[in-house]
Amino acid sequence: MTTINDLFGELKKALLLFFVVSILISFSLPSYGATSLELPNINISIDNEEGEVEVANSIQILLLLTVLSLAPSILIMMTSFTRIVIVLSFVRRALSLQSTPPNQTLIGLALFLTFFIMQPVFTDAYENAYVPMQEGTITLEESVDRASEPFKEYMLRQVRSKDLALFVELAEIETVETNDDLPLTVVVPAFIISELKLSFEIGFLIFVPFIVVDMIVASTLMALGMMMLPPVMISLPIKVLLFIMVDGWHLIVEKLILSIR
Repeated sequence: MTTINDLFGELKKALLLFFVVSILISFSLPSYGATSLELPNINISIDNEEGEVEVANSIQILLLLTVLSLAPSILIMMTSFTRIVIVLSFVRRALSLQSTPPNQTLIGLALFLTFFIMQPVFTDAYENAYVPMQEGTITLEESVDRASEPFKEYMLRQVRSKDLALFVELAEIETVETNDDLPLTVVVPAFIISELKLSFEIGFLIFVPFIVVDMIVASTLMALGMMMLPPVMISLPIKVLLFIMVDGWHLIVEKLILSIR
């Protein structure tokens, strides 16, 4: 019978043989240290055959890429997406459902509702800013100003005067006569705070009836002496059934759309 010492002996012999073979192979290979590696010359050039037209097209492409890179931030901070996705998350949490509907479904629904609500704003920005710039009637700076105007008007309709006054004071803006005197650096954070407050208020109102169901179920189980039975196992199907009976998703989406001025 093969012992442990014999196995270690065979292993040592194999390692020694591998070491000797490796040394022989390394000496037999040619030396690559002295060889020089020449890299090819790579030149990148853009030929302007049409002069100013090509430059204008390049600027438009650069502007489009910039807008696409900033699109997630614009979508979250300057539209109704924040309110919608927070309220939908409150609904799922109130139903005591951890991952149903999944995050992809909630975010997708929030995106399409945002596009539906913000369609007039997007259309206004496209027709009054992008189309004239593409036709060459206005400059790039004028296009950016025109594109920000409908978004600013939308945010000012939703923002609370208290939040707006806070950032106006922190920005040390002395006189504000029209909306044009308010920069986006003041309007956007005030709008986000207002959206967060309103979405949490809506979420609290959604939570109240489901908390009542949980309290009733817990009190009933305690009165029956079923203290070892988790109340969530009984209240969860009841809450889902009530939510289906009142057509909850339809009501929530309807009220969300109507809540946006």
